Amino acid sequence: MAVAADKIRDRQRIIWDQFAAGWKKWDAELLDWHGPFGDAVIRDARLDPDSRVLDVAAGSGEPGLSAAALVPHGEVALTDISAGMLHVAEEKAAARALPNVSFRVCEAAELPFEDGTFDVVLCRFGFMFFPEVRAALREMVRTAKPGARISAAVWGRAAANPWASLILGTLAQHTELPRPPADIPGLFRCSAPGLMTRLFRDAGLLAVAERTVSTDLVHDSPESYWEFMTDIATTVATGLAQADEEVRSLIRSDVFQMLGRYEHGGSLRLRSTATIVTGIRA
Repeated sequence: MAVAADKIRDRQRIIWDQFAAGWKKWDAELLDWHGPFGDAVIRDARLDPDSRVLDVAAGSGEPGLSAAALVPHGEVALTDISAGMLHVAEEKAAARALPNVSFRVCEAAELPFEDGTFDVVLCRFGFMFFPEVRAALREMVRTAKPGARISAAVWGRAAANPWASLILGTLAQHTELPRPPADIPGLFRCSAPGLMTRLFRDAGLLAVAERTVSTDLVHDSPESYWEFMTDIATTVATGLAQADEEVRSLIRSDVFQMLGRYEHGGSLRLRSTATIVTGIRA
């Protein structure tokens, strides 16, 4: 598994570096959309003004940068496998004048911190993509202090997330993309109810709690939604890249047609649902 995991991570570095520009381009929209999920992760983490916080798989900076504003006497370490994504986060931290933030390019399964360093560990929409989920969680537990809270968000089931399942389902109908095994990184890999609770308990965490948070991805038009998804969703762009021009045109046409059912008051509103899970380091 180690060799396979290394290959997955190598590919992830390349892909996320390539998509960093798209996440920078759509930063305002991503902040609005993902805001309720990041807020929930932070709320359940119960930050103190002097908390030392670790944000694993921070990507372009959230929820770590929001946490930094809440811990003026503490500090926040943002980590990600992609140097390109973290560069976007660094630019945002500088623009917000956040002096208590640091950045480390690293793998979630090999965090470069001493045992018991952090009061809080955050991970929003990272677990689904870790090649070795349990190894990553072990590292989060290892670097957390006794009594520290670990708070995470993962996407819920596909049916509760038409923002992604609509376009991914259409891709599957028009291409011959193989169905990935359950243990391979992907958007809905951690979506089964209770899965994250079991993982947290198996890692020795106490008082594990799981809840659901939902919001809508809002766009003004099918064209805006399509551009957004092809700029920020790695799975969508990868699938489209494997189709010829005629098939891509068919996929786009079908997606636009189905988006009609999500139009409300002149805007498209696509449901987005995540599971928030928290636990306490023994």
